Amino acid sequence: MQSFNKKYFLLTILIFVIEVLIALFVHDKIVRPYIGDVLVVILIYCFIKSFLKLPVLPVAIFVLLFSFTIEFLQYVNIVGKLGLQNSKLARTVIGTSFAWIDLVCYIAGIIIVLIAEKVFAKN
Repeated sequence: MQSFNKKYFLLTILIFVIEVLIALFVHDKIVRPYIGDVLVVILIYCFIKSFLKLPVLPVAIFVLLFSFTIEFLQYVNIVGKLGLQNSKLARTVIGTSFAWIDLVCYIAGIIIVLIAEKVFAKN
């Protein structure tokens, strides 16, 4: 079950760098709020697959459910309830604002993962 996959790890690093660059330098109404959310589920998926040799679908479903859980925690203002509203790290990692469209972005990201895995499995 445990194994290091260099390709997924390199993808994780690449997507992480892209996410950081988006967070630091992109302040638009499309890339930052939507593309960033699509990429974050791909990032989490690649990170998990970097260290665990698990089937595609269970990991994809786990990542989607995890993302939905984080979004729900934003809905109930978990950062405020835990007294972390002054923590930039907590606000960045967990987030502070719920949006239904984020759930759609997470689904889109997982669909991209599933399509990519299917395409690359054929090669």
